[in-house]
Amino acid sequence: MRKPRDYESELKVLEHKARQLNERKLHQLGELVLATGANALPVEQLAGALLSAVESTDAATKEGWRKRGAAFFQATPRSTRRTDKNKHPSVPDQSSEVSASGQERA
Repeated sequence: MRKPRDYESELKVLEHKARQLNERKLHQLGELVLATGANALPVEQLAGALLSAVESTDAATKEGWRKRGAAFFQATPRSTRRTDKNKHPSVPDQSSEVSASGQERA
């Protein structure tokens, strides 16, 4: 006769793994904020920009953001990224900022 499965212990293991993945995701989002220099923004401004990005329905704008993000990640290895814009060429200068509505400003 086969030993019955312990569904409760399997469920606990899965819940623990899910919790670890969520914690890892939160940690990586925090690292992203630091790596991009967004930690210099007021919290309200950062939240507003993120909300505008989530609410945006313009596919061309989202594709531009995706390309800019991909270029950011490809520009330097993770271990050498810095938030100091003057010391690191991979951080775009602020002469062409993207406003909260997704429109580029000169």
